[in-house]
Amino acid sequence: MDFTIAPLTGRTELVEQLDGLWPAFVTKDPTGAFFYRHYQDFWPEFTLLAVDGATGRVAAKAHSVPLSFTGDIGEGLPENGWDWAIRTAALDRLAGTGPTVVSALEITVRPDLRGRGLSGRMLAALRDNAARLGFADLIAPVRPTGKPAQSTRPIDDYAYETRADGLPADPWLRVHVRAGGRIVNVAHSSMVAAGSLEQWRSWTGLPFDRTGPVAVPGALTPVHCDVEQDHAVYVEPNVWVHHRA
Repeated sequence: MDFTIAPLTGRTELVEQLDGLWPAFVTKDPTGAFFYRHYQDFWPEFTLLAVDGATGRVAAKAHSVPLSFTGDIGEGLPENGWDWAIRTAALDRLAGTGPTVVSALEITVRPDLRGRGLSGRMLAALRDNAARLGFADLIAPVRPTGKPAQSTRPIDDYAYETRADGLPADPWLRVHVRAGGRIVNVAHSSMVAAGSLEQWRSWTGLPFDRTGPVAVPGALTPVHCDVEQDHAVYVEPNVWVHHRA
């Protein structure tokens, strides 16, 4: 397929073609509203779409935001990675603070096109777009795609596991490292989603009727369920990766 990858530039209806592909509970992190409510107006040049030239259908999308970070990236990025990136970008815009880096937020590939290298092309396009806009650094709170299959394993072990060739064992981290990215540190509380047990039942189809950890399909770690208090909380870890743009 011949894909054209370019910034959003008002093509909002095309982005919506890829809505609804994430597990429902992932979209319940309230911090996400800072970004997804405003990205079309605030950061349209930081969202990229891959469009099939033959059909006009969207094949993939990539969201990112510009933000300010004054520390040394190599010494570590914030523990509340994805949430921090969105909040910082929104607050910087409100305060008029000049951004210094670009943070990736999401790369989504249409299900029928996965496994064909398109995610790597979108990552490269995000890096090139950051450079085009005058930035030297692209950071990414990466959601390891293989982690749900090992949800009880500590992220600090999983994130740094390598294969015999020295590349990360996780497929998505491996794409980043192959592209020249460097793993910086784990963001242990990158996303947080909380709700009543009834809400969690509606999001997952699971009973949530016992206090303790609950294995939820698609979750990187168990969800903490408290029946007496009628709530459950999911704290998702991500892995910070740094690319030079």
